[in-house]
Amino acid sequence: MAPSRLGGRGWGGAAVLLPAVAYIPTVTENEGGNRERSFDIYSRLLKDRIILIGRPMDDVVANLVVAQLIYLSADDPDKEIQIYVNSPGGSVTAGFAIYDTMQYVRSTISTVCIGRAASFGTVILMAGAKGRRFSLP
Repeated sequence: MAPSRLGGRGWGGAAVLLPAVAYIPTVTENEGGNRERSFDIYSRLLKDRIILIGRPMDDVVANLVVAQLIYLSADDPDKEIQIYVNSPGGSVTAGFAIYDTMQYVRSTISTVCIGRAASFGTVILMAGAKGRRFSLP
């Protein structure tokens, strides 16, 4: 599978290379009777108010996370949003877009480090609400 370049320069100034076709798992839920509904895993997590940052932060990642934060806060501003971070950091401007939106939305935001949170990933992790910042061992 040939890699493709995505979004210009990534973490550390190197080009971000991704497979041309990324596999995104799906989840199937039974809605009663003979009805089933399938979601891509990210949509299913979003339904539970979970956002995953699992790659270097660039403008594409920032726009996706910002859109998810705004959607979830508009949907129910009194419910908590969880952000799971596994990122080496990335673009400072992209990171600030996420950080600023986290501060702007009314919902309480908890953050969880899974794997690593380096560079601006650490800033995002620490931007979670006081007492709602976690790290897995």
